[in-house]
Amino acid sequence: MVNYSQAHICQCLSRLATLKRNSIVTISGNRQKTGQQFVLGVLSLARGLFELDVRSGDVVAISAFNSDGYLEWLLAVSYIGGIVAPLNYRWSFKEASLAMSTIRPVMLVTDESCNHWYSELQSNAIPSLKCHVSLGSPSSDFIRTWNILTTDMLKVHPQRSSPLNYYWAPEGAVIICFTSGSTGRPKGVVISHSALIVQSLAKIAIIGYSEDDVYLHTAPLCHIGGLSSAMAMLMVGACHVLIPKFEAKFSVDIIEQNCVTSLITVPAIMADLVTLIRVKETWKGRDTVKKILNGGGSLSVELTKDATKCFPRAKLLSAYGMTETCSSLTFMTLYDPTLETSGQLTQTFGKIKCYAVQQHKGVCVGMPAPHVELKICIDGSSDVGSILTRGPHVMLRYWDQIFNKPPDSSHEVWLDTGDIGSIDNDGNVWLIGRGNGLIKSGGENVYPEEVEAVLLEHQGVIASFIVGITDTRLTEMVVACVKLREHWQWSDDNYEHFTKNKGLVLSSEVLRQHCREKNLTGNVVVHHSWLLSCKETVRRAKSYLVDFQKATAVSHKKIGRHVRKWESSPPGLFKLNTEMAIQLREGRVGLGMVIRNDTGLIMAATLEFIHANLSMKVAEAMSVLHGLKLALDALRVVELVPNQTYLLS
Repeated sequence: MVNYSQAHICQCLSRLATLKRNSIVTISGNRQKTGQQFVLGVLSLARGLFELDVRSGDVVAISAFNSDGYLEWLLAVSYIGGIVAPLNYRWSFKEASLAMSTIRPVMLVTDESCNHWYSELQSNAIPSLKCHVSLGSPSSDFIRTWNILTTDMLKVHPQRSSPLNYYWAPEGAVIICFTSGSTGRPKGVVISHSALIVQSLAKIAIIGYSEDDVYLHTAPLCHIGGLSSAMAMLMVGACHVLIPKFEAKFSVDIIEQNCVTSLITVPAIMADLVTLIRVKETWKGRDTVKKILNGGGSLSVELTKDATKCFPRAKLLSAYGMTETCSSLTFMTLYDPTLETSGQLTQTFGKIKCYAVQQHKGVCVGMPAPHVELKICIDGSSDVGSILTRGPHVMLRYWDQIFNKPPDSSHEVWLDTGDIGSIDNDGNVWLIGRGNGLIKSGGENVYPEEVEAVLLEHQGVIASFIVGITDTRLTEMVVACVKLREHWQWSDDNYEHFTKNKGLVLSSEVLRQHCREKNLTGNVVVHHSWLLSCKETVRRAKSYLVDFQKATAVSHKKIGRHVRKWESSPPGLFKLNTEMAIQLREGRVGLGMVIRNDTGLIMAATLEFIHANLSMKVAEAMSVLHGLKLALDALRVVELVPNQTYLLS
């Protein structure tokens, strides 16, 4: 017997079909749908899936750009008791195939973002798949060639069939959301209806979402942040503005065209938006955007200030969470224009004021949502330990784990987030870092996130990344890679020089002194990375590449390697070359990256120096990683062709 007192994400459909019957609830490109039209689309698709023999517990994998059709599929599959498995459209077919071999979907739904998978599917069939459906509107030739169905083919109008009630999958599961893979291979996290609903209600209560909101989908629906916020907006009956994927200029235009009131960001998205908005002569979004939730990492103080200037009427909040907890665990208000101190940055949740970041060890991530239970598992006399949580927001399990009832041990029913932190007397959570990201340097435990947070407090730093490098004396050396704010410059002059000649200039010693002033113990090696513009590259490349190639040839000669002559790429392609050179006496490593077109013309290049004792293999790996970053940045800086193939050597 079905128990209809249970939570189900399709319970939002009644509100959409009545309260928002004639109101626009989705905008996707040139297509708009009212509440009635959207609900009809969901029910029609659900009926079609049911007649195709998709049943309770069956898994349907979806890999596509954001769209109103994606939302319809999420709700239609869950309506008949199926489980939706969103796959990252950025994955290669090999990665997607590996995920599907784990979850064994009966159906795969894709759009144009995954067209490159079709030929692979023909030769590498997924045994569990019964059919492949296109979420878009492909041509008849395309349909025949690849033997696929379309969404419109599946839909059956509800009036031509008997009523259909919604069902549940075993355990109340509804979503298999894959982790980002920050701790290894991505894992399928099984999320329940109740977890999605309770987390959505928390966002509605804390952020203040309402039916009057116009919400821009900046996050992909394959990520838990995008899914959870989308669910919150479906529940209140807000209007969804869906763009295929985030692109800063397009997003800024969409915000102005549709009078967007709400969106979510990660630091990279916020930085891209701020960079474009602050140079605009007129910016309509400053008056319309009222709510911004940031996740995926904390905003630096300077970036927060810039955000409040670009969105002066918006309440700016930051959230800390993870896929296994169905998104956000804690929330913190960074800026609220309705408070009396609207001219100042605030860090509050409810009426509790947080301390400044530097007044406590770690980064303050706010207070837990009302339904979230947290505790610190302390080992020893310290108040710092593993952050644990339990409650209806926690995942059911990982997909490949066999479902078992929890044991009697009270410790086992708590989920270990894998993060290290503490909770102060006011209930604020302080995040220090990942348990498995710990760097042991000179007998001290160093958490990368703690160092990154301190570096971001400097007004000249817009981004930082901390790594631990093997060192014979310290065991591990803490190395910081920093990106400077616009108009700031890097110099290797000593600290005394800067105290006499203050300006927009940074050096390793200046940042080390900054860390000491913030009571950050230990020694941090800092190096600066930069990207040369196209014109600057052409002007400087010839002068330093010759010296760099000589240094590389010497290092190759010493270790008996043959230096190959550079070969051009095939016509129409670009080629990325990466190389490294080591000066052992000075502990100086040079990393060189060059992008050339098929004629050998340099399109982009950068040369970076690091003061550290690196092994040959580590230096080579770093040159490849920096080269890939250069290639990604070059797509925005240099006139390269999007969706083109680039060779790596």
